[in-house]
Amino acid sequence: MTTEPTRPTAPLTPLDPLDRRIVAALQIDGRASWRRIAAALGEPERKVARRGLRLLESGDVAVRGLVVRGETVILRMNCRPGAVRETAVATARRDDTIFSYVLAGAADCVAELQCRPGELGRLMLDEVPALPGLVAQQAAPVLRYFRTVHEWEPGILDEGEAAALGGAAARPVDGVEVPDVELAPDEHAILRSLAEDGRRTHDELAAVAGVSVATARRRVESLTRQGLVSIRAAVEPALLGLPVEAMLWIRTRPDEVEEVGRLLVESPLVRYAAVVMGEHQLLVDVTQPSKPALHAFLTEAPWVRRVEAVQSHLVVEAWKRSGVPTREVSSRVVAGA
Repeated sequence: MTTEPTRPTAPLTPLDPLDRRIVAALQIDGRASWRRIAAALGEPERKVARRGLRLLESGDVAVRGLVVRGETVILRMNCRPGAVRETAVATARRDDTIFSYVLAGAADCVAELQCRPGELGRLMLDEVPALPGLVAQQAAPVLRYFRTVHEWEPGILDEGEAAALGGAAARPVDGVEVPDVELAPDEHAILRSLAEDGRRTHDELAAVAGVSVATARRRVESLTRQGLVSIRAAVEPALLGLPVEAMLWIRTRPDEVEEVGRLLVESPLVRYAAVVMGEHQLLVDVTQPSKPALHAFLTEAPWVRRVEAVQSHLVVEAWKRSGVPTREVSSRVVAGA
């Protein structure tokens, strides 16, 4: 017997301006010290540390290391009536799921999963059909990213503040290929530890891996540089003043894909843009402060003139973001487990 979690019906209250700026700093560098963040923001270190710790302890923000374990696949799922939440939660609970959303539209749920090379058949023929409540599924392997949610910066910080924290150059470019790297046991231990808490200190990582602090520091830098882990802050966009979120499936001419993707990511409110296989060439996750603003993005933005068709689906519930389950999923009670 399963006890399903319920989500709060009241809308999330946006964070105040300083808290948003601290979250934005953690989105650039999830391991940045409070001292470094305070210096970049021009705020007292004690104040930033107090606010930052409160955000982390409340669960409003989670810093995790997203470990690359396979190539990515987008799942569009339709469910039997009354089972949509059950399917989305079950998908979110998979270790290989990066995000899991409930949608308003032709598709009931969408999720991004990591699939080890050669395992797509098993995933699609055996594992996904076993999800509770599932009626139909479509799989679209990701061919390329223009932006992932691990690279998303919602434009809260100015250029100088972002540069003081390292900016985009400090992070690896996310791709669809699995790095062909043979890892040592201590590197595996560090990756597991970062997946649990991306802000663990080098001292803590050294103790877990059984290496020196200097070695732990080098390992983290190397694993990040090789693209084996992305350490980022996961947060509900509504807390940043962006309560409207939509997934867009975009169809365009093959020779327009690159230009449309480039135009899309000119907006800091586009969290995710990927080239996918299937009827639509692009999948986009966009956030906006209001539905009128979303309407303007869908009808007036420069990219609109270069596409043939757009399917838009409002995100109703998010059960996992950036590999981090929501608190409701984490606390789900499974009787007899």
